Amino acid sequence: VFLSNMDYAQVGAAVVVQEFIDGLQNDYLEQVQRQYPDRFLCCGMPDYRQPGFYAQAEELILRRGFRGIAIPGHRLLGKPLTDDEMMRMFRLMEEKDIVLSITLEDGDRQVSELSEVISACPQLRIAIGHLGMANPPQSPCWENPSWRRQIALAQHPKVMIEMGGITWLYNAEFYPFPSAIRAIREVIDIAGADKLMWGSDYPRTITAITYRMSYDFILKSEELSDTDKRLILGEKI
Repeated sequence: VFLSNMDYAQVGAAVVVQEFIDGLQNDYLEQVQRQYPDRFLCCGMPDYRQPGFYAQAEELILRRGFRGIAIPGHRLLGKPLTDDEMMRMFRLMEEKDIVLSITLEDGDRQVSELSEVISACPQLRIAIGHLGMANPPQSPCWENPSWRRQIALAQHPKVMIEMGGITWLYNAEFYPFPSAIRAIREVIDIAGADKLMWGSDYPRTITAITYRMSYDFILKSEELSDTDKRLILGEKI
């Protein structure tokens, strides 16, 4: 189903991440990545809630061929990103050039922790999810600068910002999501359009919009330049 949606929307490839609320999907995603290596980059996920998860991470990276590891940081229940086992995993990921896909808690509580990770592993490729959980305009936190501190981490050479789920954050406005465009403009001002990656958060968003609509609002925006659009939607630089 997803491949047919991708073909219809003319999307060449997708990154698949994981979340604890779905349960661990490593077995299924290993099969998907093996069957469609040119269409999907799938992120494995150890169970960080259990001690000894490093052994799971090592297996996912060294023996099962995952090219990315996902961390739903907002689900860690206070577990620091900088504990010994996490740092050991990050060093392995840096060594093997494994992408870290991470969603942080709302605001900036985990920003200093991820900054420590970046300093310790400067070659680790990192994608921060959900546009830093940019606050919707109806939120009393809209003017709070804390989410922008997540975005500022993308000033580091190996850190990117992915915008999967932004249409869900701004769903109260619905298409064409004018305040989402405003948030994207702020991200461009802070880190540059070359640090932004389009994302859909599909299939969760299928309950509200079509897959194509999840990027069509960017293409049709008059507030983004053609260069911005090309960079956000996947042009290599």
